[in-house]
Amino acid sequence: MIHLRTPAEIEKIATGGRIIGRLFASLGDRIVPGVDTETIDGWVRDFVYSHEGATAAFKGLYGFPAHACISVNEEIVHGIPKAEQVLGEGDIVTVDVGVKLDGWYSDSAFTFRVGEVDAETQRLLDCTQRALAAAIEAAVPGNHVGDLGAAVMESLEGENLGIIRDLVGHGIGRELHEEPQIPNVGRAGFGPKLRAGMVVAIEPMIALGTDQIRTLDDRWTVVTADGTRSAHFEHTVAITQDGPQILTGAPSEAEASVESV
Repeated sequence: MIHLRTPAEIEKIATGGRIIGRLFASLGDRIVPGVDTETIDGWVRDFVYSHEGATAAFKGLYGFPAHACISVNEEIVHGIPKAEQVLGEGDIVTVDVGVKLDGWYSDSAFTFRVGEVDAETQRLLDCTQRALAAAIEAAVPGNHVGDLGAAVMESLEGENLGIIRDLVGHGIGRELHEEPQIPNVGRAGFGPKLRAGMVVAIEPMIALGTDQIRTLDDRWTVVTADGTRSAHFEHTVAITQDGPQILTGAPSEAEASVESV
């Protein structure tokens, strides 16, 4: 079932979303060479729980063992933080965080640079942020779910990048994962119609190589099948009569990529 939320309910989701935005803003200067991903998970835990009533939504969800999904380089999603996974100069790392507050969920992801990255990696980051901005711009009443995926595809035309098809965004609200699913590929005019009051997590995942994926033996970490790098940016977005409303803040560089929305 697709739920329509009232403005007051949307604001409750946004309250948790702003926690994630402030968290990501605080991480930019701390994610540097030599930091391990378990340490980053600890920062996420401490920041979220410093807000009264807020909990890290991923901890224990479906049995996930950590407070955030932290995925490095070829890891697309669901990376398990670990002390032995130490970031090096030129790496990229995606921090994916959910917050539950007063019974409402919000969800966002950001791919951070670790020091200076090469030109191809920077292109990947720029293109993935552009894809997210395009999908958000299409999230208006009267459009369809397929318009979001179509916008992602159009934004990446000619870039020779892999759009991950087997992983999708989702509705969000009282549950972390609700209907409808939000694929990152689609045909304009197809799929469920978008209506004011819908709240969705839009999250393009893009790779430098293939769009094929595989899951590691830990049964969580999803990686690119060819080992190429991937990026993942996500916002929780409310569909309103006045246009898309981003409910999860982000570091300034991400805000710049969606400033036209």
